[in-house]
Amino acid sequence: MSNEKVLKVENVTMQFGGVVAVNDLSLEVNRGEIVSLIGPNGAGKTTVFNVITGVYEPTNGAVYYDGKLIISNHPHGKMKKLYAGNDPHKFHTVMSKTPDKITRLGVARTFQNIRLFKSMTVFENVLIAKHMLRTSNIFSATFHLNRAEERRMREESLELLELLGLADVKDELATSLPYGKQRYLEIARALATKPRLLLLDEPAAGMNPQETLELTHFIHDIRKKFDLTILMIEHHMNLVMDISDRIYVIDFGKLISSGVPEQVQNDEVVIQAYLGVSEENE
Repeated sequence: MSNEKVLKVENVTMQFGGVVAVNDLSLEVNRGEIVSLIGPNGAGKTTVFNVITGVYEPTNGAVYYDGKLIISNHPHGKMKKLYAGNDPHKFHTVMSKTPDKITRLGVARTFQNIRLFKSMTVFENVLIAKHMLRTSNIFSATFHLNRAEERRMREESLELLELLGLADVKDELATSLPYGKQRYLEIARALATKPRLLLLDEPAAGMNPQETLELTHFIHDIRKKFDLTILMIEHHMNLVMDISDRIYVIDFGKLISSGVPEQVQNDEVVIQAYLGVSEENE
């Protein structure tokens, strides 16, 4: 593993009206790591993903990707009076990027609820993600002068499906796939944008134990094949403990623990807040 930071979230607070959903959160992900972000339902995990990917502008704090500032904000306007987080004067820059621009930087994500294009085939779902990286200008796209580029994207889409074991269902409607394969397709679509950082939001949701075990091997495999760094939200503790290099735990939007799996698993604060009370205390 490298000590090179791919992602740095610095003192991020996300406040909606008077509700603080994420409270002064800092985390780092190094190149090549698989890092998990865990916590009870409603802890603010997906909100963190939404901040990193530009869906939400944080109320306060900053996000760095590959050492460069990509998102920054501080309480201003009406939020100056409403702000209930820490250190409102630490950050002075306001910078935001739309989700598509963050995708082009090399950050891709999946969603807790599968968001495939229902009327499209497996192949078309991957191809449309390839179009996110299109270099053609409006003129060439309009007048179909980019045939070579379109052919290249089609070839790359098919190659990706073959690598991920989905080529045999490429012409089937995405929604006709078994649930587990729909999850894999969503990951394939994210990989089609050629990310260096992949955010997985509960990839094992709805899977049985055997499917979860297969997913564990699949995530290890794509990390190696695509030279990925992965940040994952997950509730399946076996998957989290088996696959993670490090873990961050949040509760009510605030960091309560971090470390390697064994440290987190044995942290009494985590046991009480998330993993359940230990048998000795029952």
